Formats: sequence, structure tokens, C-alpha cells
Amino acid sequence: MNRKSSPSPLSPRELVDEYFIENRTKLLEIAAFLDRLDRADPSYAGRDFRMKAFAEALGGLSRTATPGQNASRVDFIQLLLSDPREAPLDALDRKSALGAYDRWSGETRS
Repeated sequence: MNRKSSPSPLSPRELVDEYFIENRTKLLEIAAFLDRLDRADPSYAGRDFRMKAFAEALGGLSRTATPGQNASRVDFIQLLLSDPREAPLDALDRKSALGAYDRWSGETRS
């Protein structure tokens, strides 16, 4: 995904004023989710492919945008969580989406 970004109609200050509280809340929700998971089983996140991808995505949030960088944070995370296979599946492998692709299963890519 190599989208050309357009400048925001809002100034940096206006963006922060408008969206800070909303995103602060989302960060607190993520922290609470991770704390609950740790209380349930501290080692589970290291075994679940979705949580491995989640941790990698969290790391991607701290990426610093640099001129000429191919992927925005959104692009990086979207690609990280997406199934990279191009060939259609012979049959459905489950009834609902899992939200992330299991890159650690050893399955070969098409």
C-alpha cells in the first residue's frame, strides 16, 4: 500500500485537541485487556498467534515516520494482521474471522 498522504485540514494542535481523549481511552482499554490476560495466564500471549501479532502491532505504533518511508503505521499494522495468501482456499477453514493471520503455523504461502 503506497498511498500518497494529504495534509490534514486541522493543525497539529487541533488534531490533539480533537482526538487526544478518545485515543487516551483506547490506550487505557488496551492496557486493561493486557492486564486481564496477564492475570488469567501470564504465558498465554506468547502462545497465541493473535497476541503475537498484537504485540508486534503495538511495537509498530512507536515507529517514527521518515521521509520516503513506504508504509504508514496504519499500513504496517494492516499488512501485519492480514492474510498474505493470494490463492483462494479450497474450503472455508473456520466459520468466523480471527482478526489476524497465523504466520507462525508453518503453513506455506501461495
